[in-house]
Amino acid sequence: MPSAPLAPAPSSSMGRGLDVLTALSALIEKGSGTTVGEIAHALDRERSQVSRTLATLARSGLVERRPDRSYALTWSWYAAAQELTAHRMYTHGLAVLDSLAAQLGEATFLSELQGDATLTTLESLPADSRMIGSWIGRSYPAYCSDAGRATLWDASDDEVRAVFGSTDFTAQGPNTPVSVDDVLARLDADRERGFTIVDQEAEPGLYSVAAPVWDFRGEVIAAVQVVGTRDAMHERVAECGEACVRAAADLSRRLGAPASAPASASASVER
Repeated sequence: MPSAPLAPAPSSSMGRGLDVLTALSALIEKGSGTTVGEIAHALDRERSQVSRTLATLARSGLVERRPDRSYALTWSWYAAAQELTAHRMYTHGLAVLDSLAAQLGEATFLSELQGDATLTTLESLPADSRMIGSWIGRSYPAYCSDAGRATLWDASDDEVRAVFGSTDFTAQGPNTPVSVDDVLARLDADRERGFTIVDQEAEPGLYSVAAPVWDFRGEVIAAVQVVGTRDAMHERVAECGEACVRAAADLSRRLGAPASAPASASASVER
């Protein structure tokens, strides 16, 4: 599992436990030792404090102590981490979207990839929004969605082709991609730019930008979006795109994304 940046010493027992788990994950990823002393050194904490925390984690089934006195993560930790990520995605995600919507005066969304479509899970609208109804729970074809390309940010070409292997590239707007090769070319341009731009691909007059959100494993799991009309957003695309990237990076950090996860610009993708 990729390492995550270590936070300052938390005051709660839960915080200390998560901090120790994060350090243990980082040491495992590096191939380093995982004894009490080595974990304490990585955290710059007292050995006795770390030892007590590890004992509690072991009783909870989140770590196991090996015969050589080193520690390892159990499968229960991965399940707990997934549950924690989902919880943080909702609580921190909404705060990030609210801040972004207030800053730009445009509608903001958080979406995830499901098959060859994206599903909106969170939204925040500025006070003067004219949007009717909610997009939460709404799916959209990923091939013409800003979130679709952003959630495929870390995917290889073969993985992208697999996602759209059975997709009918029906025109949704004047600039809708016509094939998977078209999607790949636009995704390459997005990575170079640092964020995705959808200019009337999803529907006439609609303009949007998006940036990927990374989780504790160093994988893209969602996308932050800014959506508006072309008239309102085209001239300020750099402002909207850069703000979207910062918001996605903020949410990624809150989800424990490793420091190596790109905040913007081109991700390292195996071709």
